[in-house]
Amino acid sequence: MEPPLERIHLSQTAKEQLIKLKRTTKIDQWNILCRWAFCRSLAEPTNPSPVPIPADSNVEMTWRVFGGELSDVLAIALKQRCYNDGLGTDKETLATQFRLHLHRGIAYLAGDPNIKKIEDLIKLAIKN
Repeated sequence: MEPPLERIHLSQTAKEQLIKLKRTTKIDQWNILCRWAFCRSLAEPTNPSPVPIPADSNVEMTWRVFGGELSDVLAIALKQRCYNDGLGTDKETLATQFRLHLHRGIAYLAGDPNIKKIEDLIKLAIKN
C-alpha cells in the first residue's frame, strides 16, 4: 500500500513531549511511541484541530520506520478514518490528517498524568 507520506518530520514541541514519554515509559524508540500516539488520536471520536504544525525539530523518520510491520495497517486505518470523517482520501488529505493525528496523539500521551510506565500505555489500549 502506498504510504500517505514518505518522510515524517516532527515539531520541536512533539520532540520534547516524546522525550518526556521516553523517560516515563522507558520506550526508547521514537517510532514506537509515535505509533502509540497515532493510534491514541485515532481512538478519539473528534477530528484533530486543523492547526499548522511546524517541522522544526531534527526528528524525522520514513513511513516504513514509523509503521514497521504495521505500516500498511496504519495507512489503511488512516484512510478509513479520513473516509469516515468525510475528508476525502487523496494523498494530500491523508498526509495532513496523519500529521494532525500524530501530533495530537503525542500531546495526549505526554499530557496524560496516568501514564507513568509502559504498563499504563497497555492499560490505555485495553480500555479503548
